[in-house]
Amino acid sequence: MSYPLRREEVVDVAGLKAMLEDSPGKAAQAILAAAGQGVIEAQLLLGQILLDGRGIEADAGVARRWFGIAAQGGSAMAHNMLGRCLEHGWGGEVNVVQAAVHYARAADAGLDWGLYNLGNLLATGRGVPANQAQALMCYEKAAQLGHAKSMNLYGRYLEQGIATAPSPVRAVRWYRRSAEAGDFRGMFSLAMVLAERGQMAEVGPWLERARVEGNLNFLRSALVTLQGAGPGLMAFAARYAAEIEQRQV
Repeated sequence: MSYPLRREEVVDVAGLKAMLEDSPGKAAQAILAAAGQGVIEAQLLLGQILLDGRGIEADAGVARRWFGIAAQGGSAMAHNMLGRCLEHGWGGEVNVVQAAVHYARAADAGLDWGLYNLGNLLATGRGVPANQAQALMCYEKAAQLGHAKSMNLYGRYLEQGIATAPSPVRAVRWYRRSAEAGDFRGMFSLAMVLAERGQMAEVGPWLERARVEGNLNFLRSALVTLQGAGPGLMAFAARYAAEIEQRQV
């Protein structure tokens, strides 16, 4: 049975999101009803809770279908999420070529996540021909929109001179913005540059935050970098190794 909605509640997507915090099951019924009535933002939200299994039984295949419906309705984020499903095989077969198509539609609409995900495919040549100049453009646009992960990657392109003239000063600025916006990879990037400059007073706090907030894959990669960075960072390498061991238990 669907939770009955008045017309004004159908379009109150913010209210539906708030309802998820207190009554996820009730909220899921309300979201389903709103999605069935053609509210695009509710269709997008329904896809997300179906992916997460929040207030409703998880079903990635049905989530993918709702993302597709919302994308047809013009939702840039739905195109992005449909791209994610296609890229990672959530709810169906992997199709990175089609994922790139949907990321591009989200990017064309100015969505930061669409720009970021398209940039990643362009950078790695998955689903599209590798094109570092276009990847750089995607990261820069997303960074300018305030996307923390893209700030870090834009900084990397500037630091390493990928598809652009090297600009270490600008790179550090973007690493700092990424770190301050909460991206653990940005925190690590900033810390490593500061360590190279000998500004060790700032290095420790950023490395510690990155260690606590980073995921396991990041920690493994960061540990390799720290182990090769010289004796000044070996204490941090030991902390990262201990963190990895603890999380694997």
